[in-house]
Amino acid sequence: MPVIRLDCRDLEELTGLDRDQIIDKIPMIGADIERIEEDHFGVEFFPNRPDLFSVEGVARAMRAFLGLEPGLKAYQVGESGVVLQVEPSVKPIRPFIACAVVRDLDFTIPSFIEALMGLQEHIHWVLGRDRKQVSIGIHDISKVKPPFRYLGESPDFAFVPLDFDREISMEEILRVHPKGIRFAGILSGMDRFPLIIDANGDVLSFPPIINGELTRVTEETRDLFIEVTGTDEAVNYALNIIVTALVERGGLIESVRIIDLEGEKSMITPDLTPARMTLPISEASRLIGLDLGVEDCINSLERMGFGIEGVDGGILSVLIPPYRADILHQYDLVEDVAIGYGYDRITPEMPDTPGIGRIHPLETLKSIIRDAMIGLGYFEVMTFTLTSPRMQFEWMRWEESGSHITLMHPISEEQTILRRNILPNLLEILMLNRHRELPQRIFEVGDVVVDEKNELHLAAVSIHAFADFSEVRSLVDAVISEIWSDRPVKIAPSDNEAFIPGRRADILLQDDIVGFFGEIHPDVIRAFELEHPIVGFEINASRMGEVSV
Repeated sequence: MPVIRLDCRDLEELTGLDRDQIIDKIPMIGADIERIEEDHFGVEFFPNRPDLFSVEGVARAMRAFLGLEPGLKAYQVGESGVVLQVEPSVKPIRPFIACAVVRDLDFTIPSFIEALMGLQEHIHWVLGRDRKQVSIGIHDISKVKPPFRYLGESPDFAFVPLDFDREISMEEILRVHPKGIRFAGILSGMDRFPLIIDANGDVLSFPPIINGELTRVTEETRDLFIEVTGTDEAVNYALNIIVTALVERGGLIESVRIIDLEGEKSMITPDLTPARMTLPISEASRLIGLDLGVEDCINSLERMGFGIEGVDGGILSVLIPPYRADILHQYDLVEDVAIGYGYDRITPEMPDTPGIGRIHPLETLKSIIRDAMIGLGYFEVMTFTLTSPRMQFEWMRWEESGSHITLMHPISEEQTILRRNILPNLLEILMLNRHRELPQRIFEVGDVVVDEKNELHLAAVSIHAFADFSEVRSLVDAVISEIWSDRPVKIAPSDNEAFIPGRRADILLQDDIVGFFGEIHPDVIRAFELEHPIVGFEINASRMGEVSV
């Protein structure tokens, strides 16, 4: 979970509380204090609350929770007159963008710039998937001239990137600039790169890689232009979090008109209109285990920064702050009712039927598998169970199965189904680390969902110049010998399309396929933007069975 560095004096000024009060009260909004030093706190928040990844967001939440400024905060958005044109050339690359202008900021305040950059990077990691899904550019607007253009440009186009004193091409930035080297994979395979320029042709940003040196934010900066680019609507939440945090510093928000030249459409951002959701008080009471009244729920939600539009028949109409990207369901509101009510006010009760716990046999099996794989020289990774049909089937050369579980309301195109196999996730890890040295050997033991049932799978991959069938066959033999030596396992020829014909095999248990292994097919390697030979295997550990210790 993200650990946020909060300046003590800054937080005292923004909350009106002293140091001891802050230390005492901050855990009540869901924070764990990791460390306390003379001039700052290290505070850990759950990743579902990116609005708390800054001292400004924490101060706002604490003022509401302590009753100093309860309820929904209203945000005024003026008109900047700034226009940004989205050209068709950028739509296949990085199609979403949201922008704002924030004026009258004082960056001479100690640590303000550092805190803003910290918020930016935390959002990059949590909402942006390390800039792949969302990236933020923050600019001194006084250095450029609107209207702005967002377009796809040739990799040969040159400008002066941040922290450089000379022009270099965008292609060269990806090879020599530290940020370019780190994030080059996001643009791999593209023949044009995203670029934001002003009316004079000066560069603001090369998203999601680096800003131009021209618009660097300094202590002399007063007014900002903020652009958020990405692959889906999460760009709007990221922008809302940034601009509402800057309001806590006295900033004045102004809108930007974004014109889509391809569809001749336009929109105004940021949109700080609160969303609406209903919450039955009876449902909140049932889930929390308390007999809550109307005032209890209203007061609790207002302490969490929500607004109440009205009450009708025991159902609250709740206004959700524009920076709360985590409120997706009524249950999210119920959780905030419990936090706002105060966990310290909920009396613990012993269950009517006491139980004696023990380690689940599958957990024992996981532990044995981990020990075996680590002993064989593999590093463990953990990946998401949510994935996409493209990665799970298309890139793997597997026929898409109609029996996979699809989400009704996915928040990202990359997380629309529950995975049936782990192997694609491991190849994605290799893709994200393709600029690191070889060999790389990783494994995961985790859940997949097949025919609406959870199954435990073990998968592993190895990438290096000499990876071949003999290596993975020896690995599979060692794993089975170490963990399931008493199982009547057979190895048989396979027609699994993810592997090279003649260099692939199935693992059979009582004539049922319980696994597969081999050399990954070149088409799969290319789909994951990799270049070196890869071998891998996957075993259905649930069907192989538990083991005795």
